Formats: sequence, structure tokens, C-alpha cells
Amino acid sequence: MEQFNTNLHKEVKSNDGTFTAFSQKYNEHYHSTKDGALNESLYKHIIPAFELSKGKSELHILDICYGLGFNTLATLYYHKQNNLDTKLFIYSPELDVQLVKNLRFFHYPQEFESLTEIIKALSTKQFYEDENFTIEVFLGDAREYVKKFENRFDIVYQDAFSPSVNPVLWTQEYFSDIKKSMKENGVLTTYSTALKTRLALYNNGFRVYLNEGENYRNATVASLAQLPLKEVDMQHKIKCNPTVEPLRD
Repeated sequence: MEQFNTNLHKEVKSNDGTFTAFSQKYNEHYHSTKDGALNESLYKHIIPAFELSKGKSELHILDICYGLGFNTLATLYYHKQNNLDTKLFIYSPELDVQLVKNLRFFHYPQEFESLTEIIKALSTKQFYEDENFTIEVFLGDAREYVKKFENRFDIVYQDAFSPSVNPVLWTQEYFSDIKKSMKENGVLTTYSTALKTRLALYNNGFRVYLNEGENYRNATVASLAQLPLKEVDMQHKIKCNPTVEPLRD
């Protein structure tokens, strides 16, 4: 019987009752087990991004990286739950080919039950399309993939493994390419509150905001535009931490 667990990935139950996985390669979980896999996707990414992107007839979303697919699938779940008529275009790079192929065996939460057909299509063909959703999973290097796009994205989910184990997806140069791929009023969400991450964004002209609320730890929202959120005083942060530098290529 085929199953998700391999010598590289093991399913782990998180505190909200949903499963995440542990990566042997990166020695990290795909989600905070404390915040919970589904909660983290919803409250650190999907809900703030959609609240800040209301009124658009279509949304183009970059999901870095696909991983277990939670951010993409939670986006579809949120869309269905709220009866939105916005057309979604989701693009997501993922380096781990075998991981994607094994996702049809992963124990997703009950909330994703209506998405079974989509999960299978993305796992086997890396593409799905209907009248509301167009989704592409790109198997390969996220750094190269991002360079294909210019002024495309309304939303970026920055959800790679942490800067300490996967620094190439958190450098100042990487966020320069992300900036080029986004629209002027686009928003970027990330779980990271590290000053190095925020500096890499800030040095590229992003305004940095605090994402805070109940039942999850603080996170970050960034945009080239002014947002109705609590803005982080980056000049004060820099003054108090003069030796901290952003990650560089």
C-alpha cells in the first residue's frame, strides 16, 4: 500500500489537529506545530492577503513554495467558504518532485475534502483548471521561476523553509526579483518576523507591517503600498540593531 511517509518526510499532527510533515533534509516541520498547519496557512497568509485584496475580479497569487500544498489549498477553501466570485490564478514552484507526487497520500484536514480532485490533479499533472481556478505547480528552482514574471502578482505567500536552513529564498537579491514580479499594490505575507528578513524587504522598497492576532504567533505583511496595518518602524529597528544585515546571495 502506497503512503506519504518516506525516509525524507514524516507526517506529524499539529496543535490544531491537522497534519503537517517533518523534512529530514531541512530538519524542520513544514508548519509551526504550535500554531497548527491549517491555522498557520489561514491566519498568516490567506486571510490577511484576501482582506487586503478585496474588490478585484481576479487575483494572481505566487505561492513560495508549494510544499504540502496548504497555502494553495487553504486559498481554495477560503474562496469556497466565502462564496467569492474572484477568479484565481495560482503559481507555485516546488523543488522536491517526489514530495509533490506523494501528496495524494497525505492526510489532509476535513476542510479540504471537497478539493480531492484538485489535490490529485496537482500531484499527478501539476496543473488544474476550472471556471474559477487555474493552478500551476512548477517542479524546479523557485529563484529561476520567479524571474519569468513581471508586474504579475497581487499576492505572494513567502513560505519557504526558514532562513537558517534555506537562505537562498530569503536574500535581498531574491526579494528584488519578487518585487519585480509583483504589482505596485500587491501584498506579501510571511511567517518570518526576523529582522534580517524584514531588512531584505525594506531595502527593496517594501513597507513592513505586523500581522498579529489571537491563536497564532506574530507574522509579517509587506507591500510597496501603504496598508491599513500597524507599520514596523524599520528606522528604529536599524538604529537599535546596527550590526544586523540582510542575507545576501
